[in-house]
Parts: sequence; structure tokens; C-alpha cells
Amino acid sequence: MSRELTSRSLMSASMTAFLRRLFRTGELLLRETGGSAILEFAVTLPLLAVFIVGIYDFSAAFDQKQKLAQAAQEGAIVAAAQPTSDLYSDLAPNPSPSSLQPVVTAVFNSLAGSGVLATGACTPPWPVSGTSAMTWTYTMACPTDSLVIAVNRGWVCSACSTAPPPAVGTTVTVTYPYHWRFNSVIQLLFPGSHTYAAVTTVTESATVPNQT
Repeated sequence: MSRELTSRSLMSASMTAFLRRLFRTGELLLRETGGSAILEFAVTLPLLAVFIVGIYDFSAAFDQKQKLAQAAQEGAIVAAAQPTSDLYSDLAPNPSPSSLQPVVTAVFNSLAGSGVLATGACTPPWPVSGTSAMTWTYTMACPTDSLVIAVNRGWVCSACSTAPPPAVGTTVTVTYPYHWRFNSVIQLLFPGSHTYAAVTTVTESATVPNQT
């Protein structure tokens, strides 16, 4: 009887030892699995952040491009309906034609209404910053970035034939920078990298035949 109890005690002790070793092995496996999961998460998190911010950033850049194109189109429509009598004075370009102020205002209102420009960032009137032949350029600081609007009242269709006379129209070009957020996130993958520019200048233009 004592031998049987001794045998059972030995078996119980060995089983307890086996279970303890099994639990310890399981704990080690769980720790190793948890550690590998944390490592995988640490590796994939920067890639996931870059991917998400990249989608958002490129979408926002394309959206701004579309809004600049819309503003240029609205400005060209307004400009084509304006008179040309005040563009020149004594065979010299008028430094600030009053007929172009509605054009600049239309472009600005379009960009402000679409959210490209902050409300109250810049207010009219805006002086002409440059004149070349039939082109007047307006440059505005709104508030730190420069919005450039160029109005060419003497656009000529170069692809049109000489008979009948070629079409004459107005081209409005709008230029405004886009600030990338992707540039700061890319530093997570490549610290100190300056490959990607933080600002890209976006330019859009539209042409409408003159109505006057």
C-alpha cells in the first residue's frame, strides 16, 4: 500500500512538473507571439500612415487643381465680356485697367468660396504687378502664399486659318501653391529625407473668345 502511494506521489509530482513546464512553454510562446506582433505593428504602422496620408494628400492636391481650373474658367468668362477700350492709352498699355478688376474679383471669389483661400486672407483692390503686351498680372499675398492671376486679353488662335480672321479671346491663368502633408510623414520611413518638395506650384488656365 505504501509502495502504491509512493508510486502515485511520484506520478503526481512528475505530472505537476510536466504541466508546469508546459505552462511555462506556453507563456514563452505567447510572449514571443506578442513580441512579434508588436514588432510587426511597429514596422507596418509607418507604412500605413504614409499610405493613408498619401491618399488624402494627393486627393486634396487634385481637388485644389480642379478648383483653380474652375476659378480660371469663371475669370475668363467675365473677362471676355469686358470692354477693351481702357486697355491702351496713347498706344501704351494702361497700367491698371478698370475692366480687369471684375476678372480678378471673380477669380478670388471662386477660390474663397471653394475653400482654397481662407476667409479674409486678402481683400481688394489688388494692383497690377506686371504688364506685358496684352497681359496684365496681379500678385496677391493671401496671407503668406502668393496668388498670381494673369489676364491675357489678346489671345489669338494660332491653329486657326487666316481666312476668315483668326479668333481672338482672353486667357486667364491662375497660380497658387499647394502645401504637401506627405512630405512630413515620409520622414517616418526615411528620416532626414528631402526628396519630396513640401510645396508644389499649381497652375491652371482657361480661354474664352472675346465678346466685345
